Amino acid sequence: MKVVVDLTLCQDHGQCAIAAPEVFRMNGEGRLEYDGSPGEGRREAAEDAADVCPVQAITIED
Repeated sequence: MKVVVDLTLCQDHGQCAIAAPEVFRMNGEGRLEYDGSPGEGRREAAEDAADVCPVQAITIED
């Protein structure tokens, strides 16, 4: 599984970091950082984060 964030769409709302902190986090500057290959065990969390993204910047690829 691969997590892809379109950083041209992302507005750093941080909803993904709240939904899936094991995959997404906000750095000290308030910018998104994420694990692009979190493993299948984190698929549900990554999908939840994609669902709550207000600008739909997150996609999950197999």
